Amino acid sequence: MAETGTKAPRERYRDQVRTEIKERAWEQIAEAGASALSLNAIAKRMGMSGPALYRYFAGRDELITALIRDAYRSLADTLRATAASGADVAGLARALRGWALDDPQRYLLIYGTPVPGYHAPDEITGISSEIMATLLDACAALPVEGPATPFDEHIEDHRQWADGHPAPPAVLHRALSCWSRLHGVLSLELAGHFAGMGFDPALYFEAELDDLLAG
Repeated sequence: MAETGTKAPRERYRDQVRTEIKERAWEQIAEAGASALSLNAIAKRMGMSGPALYRYFAGRDELITALIRDAYRSLADTLRATAASGADVAGLARALRGWALDDPQRYLLIYGTPVPGYHAPDEITGISSEIMATLLDACAALPVEGPATPFDEHIEDHRQWADGHPAPPAVLHRALSCWSRLHGVLSLELAGHFAGMGFDPALYFEAELDDLLAG
């Protein structure tokens, strides 16, 4: 019998195979995109039969969910650790960009074009809410200037994305603006849309961040 806290050999082997399957899946996504993900193709690369691989993931959607869960968890942990170090909104934004550039395919899987026919389970929404909560806490430390806008009034009644965060509407608005604009810049950069335009994407990212924080 395995000691408490120690996995049995069969469980460790299962974890190792699942990890290798996910690694092969990322390779396939980098080559052909998430919509072309094929468990049979992964099985072939690993020298396994299709039915054997299905013992580890019941289907394509379960594998995609595992990849998305890992990606969201990695980003949530990165931003939480950054915030715990005392970083402000600018520090979180730079941590987000660094995380995205470190593995563009991982970023594009969760913030790029949706995979046709795939719908993420509720647990994924929960992890993404953790990420937004970290940003909301940082934005709450910033001064709020100017009168309320019609959107501020609207967002108070449509704040499910904030997962019940107690921040006032103006803070919610600023956090949402930061999130959407910075992701817009990152998505364009990682998709290669700035190539050949003759400017430094890093400087543009910083300029957008400065503009957001000044507002």
